[in-house]
Amino acid sequence: MKYRALFTLPVIVSALGFFVDVYDLLIFSIVRVPSLQSLGYSEAEVSKIGTFIFNCQQAGLLVGGILWGIWGDKRGRLSVLFGSIITYSLANIACGFVEDPNLYALLRFVAGVGLSGEIGAAMTLVTEIVPKEIRSLGPTLVAGIGYLGAGAAYLTQEWFTWRTAYMVGGGMGLLLLLLRISVFESGLFLQLKETKVSRGNYLYFFRSWPRLVKYFRCVLIGVPTWFVVGILGTFGNEFGKALGIEEGISPGKCVMFIYFGLTAGDFFSGPLSHWLQSRRKAILFLLFIGAIFVGVYLYGGAKSANMLYVICFLAGICTGYIGLYLMMVAELYGTNLRATATTSVPSVVRGMAIPMTLAFQGLKPSFGALGGAALLGVLCYGLALIAIYKTDETFGRNLDFVEE
Repeated sequence: MKYRALFTLPVIVSALGFFVDVYDLLIFSIVRVPSLQSLGYSEAEVSKIGTFIFNCQQAGLLVGGILWGIWGDKRGRLSVLFGSIITYSLANIACGFVEDPNLYALLRFVAGVGLSGEIGAAMTLVTEIVPKEIRSLGPTLVAGIGYLGAGAAYLTQEWFTWRTAYMVGGGMGLLLLLLRISVFESGLFLQLKETKVSRGNYLYFFRSWPRLVKYFRCVLIGVPTWFVVGILGTFGNEFGKALGIEEGISPGKCVMFIYFGLTAGDFFSGPLSHWLQSRRKAILFLLFIGAIFVGVYLYGGAKSANMLYVICFLAGICTGYIGLYLMMVAELYGTNLRATATTSVPSVVRGMAIPMTLAFQGLKPSFGALGGAALLGVLCYGLALIAIYKTDETFGRNLDFVEE
């Protein structure tokens, strides 16, 4: 009987929402090259302008994650879902009409602000309504289904023009808005709303050294996910050349295979955590194996495009701990700060793609694409492994508590 909680409307709609979120989040990475080439830019200009626009989107994710997180604890999880969907849907539709790279960058920033609210609010809601005995399976089910949005984004771009791909993403978001109307609010939040406890205070995370360390450990655990997607996937064409692969490598296809791997990994990580009775052990295992596959990607001697895509898929499986990871973040914080933490942490992680891409571009002249990525990967995975090792175990934790 208890497994029926996994198939309630909030869980199903959250999974569909994450599907659209992933589609709209990754659509620029997938259409980056063809969209900028169609605007008349050379290969060298595409790399430079594309990095700038990508970083604008990530900056929007960072800003929006903080704002939506605070709003989610002050006004409720559902209000964030409505506001974020409207914002990113309209911005993505507008991207289908751009002719100027500066406007393109602005719209991706606005889309980033909107997209940052979806995942955290959805994961918070699902974590709070699924019974703790099977809580490991709820968010991982949402993430597993959601990551299929990457495949949909790639196929849409293959079948239609890049402008149409943006409009499809925005249209799906507006349709999703209709489904959200039937979703009910978290009972824990409704109980909290009747009290006078301070809610959504983002500065709480920075008022003492232990709180600051706890928050940034949460951020560091998620950084490898955007290293794999934002560096290895987004710049897959450059790595293909560095590896001497004669076939042209499609960054969009790299991202698609990584996200197919993420789907499989998230379906695996939840049951693994349930079996181990531990969040920490499951994430630690996946991080360690993931670091090995990053090494295989860069120095495994891939000689064909298909081989590189297979490695992308395998690296994605090992990076498929996002649902489990965000559930752990939600479990680490009380109800009055749970949405703030669960929404802002992944947005800060996404924002870390900005220094990562800048560092990658800065390291390339001295170390080449492979060497620069390797140095960056050692740093990302090293810090993540230390962070998860130091983080408290949250498996089976009662979530009916507040932060004082």
